[in-house]
Amino acid sequence: MNRIDAKFAELKANGEKALIPFVTGGDPDPGTTEQLVLAMIGAGADLVEIGVPFSDPVAEGPTIQKASRRALDAGTTLAGIFGLVSRLRAKTETPLLLMLYLNSIYRFGKQRFFSLCNETGVDGVIVPDMPYEEKDEIEPAAAERGVVSIRMVAPTSHGRVRMIAQGAKGFLYCVSSTGVTGVRKSFDTDFGAFFGAVRRYARIPCAVGFGISTPEQARAMAAHCDGAIVGSAIVRLVERYGTASAPHVAEFVKSLKDAVRNS
Repeated sequence: MNRIDAKFAELKANGEKALIPFVTGGDPDPGTTEQLVLAMIGAGADLVEIGVPFSDPVAEGPTIQKASRRALDAGTTLAGIFGLVSRLRAKTETPLLLMLYLNSIYRFGKQRFFSLCNETGVDGVIVPDMPYEEKDEIEPAAAERGVVSIRMVAPTSHGRVRMIAQGAKGFLYCVSSTGVTGVRKSFDTDFGAFFGAVRRYARIPCAVGFGISTPEQARAMAAHCDGAIVGSAIVRLVERYGTASAPHVAEFVKSLKDAVRNS
């Protein structure tokens, strides 16, 4: 059993929901990212997403776009992210995921990319710009090396929910609303209908992300599924506090985990 499946099985046995925080790798520098990931795990994070900075992050709002720019300006590379994951893996068994764009995998070399995922301890990848219909571009190579390719489903997926959910591995990433990432004050999605469709076909855990920014929102979202994913609200703290952000992020993550634990 891979670390993702093992973690969700453990949470289910304990009657808990997952908290999955996100940080941009290399923002403001690799050393701080390492501190942040470990601090979030210490504060209760169940899985952690590390964003690979990209020059044209089309699925991201202004907050993560700026974080990507800061990381790139600081010299962050995909090879450097693998080094970061390797150092983290020596200190934690918490599932680690990379969120990155398809072009980053192609430019690095698909076979080389997934080989390094396996070698350094990356458990899964999330590729937000890869349509379901192009899944075979990476899923076979990922599976061959024991890496889970996380599929995404959105409120606009409608009749495609069934085919996206069938055969999905790890967990299903449920996008809370249309548009790019970023903090939202409210959500227009009919979550009862959305998750009703997802639950009808999914045979794996489901976690919801995009826009969750407060413990109250995280609790409300996690009530519909198996966990909550929080990104931009954490990245804003990193932007505000820079190299001193780890304790601030840890405090926020603890409040989020407390909110979703038994939602």
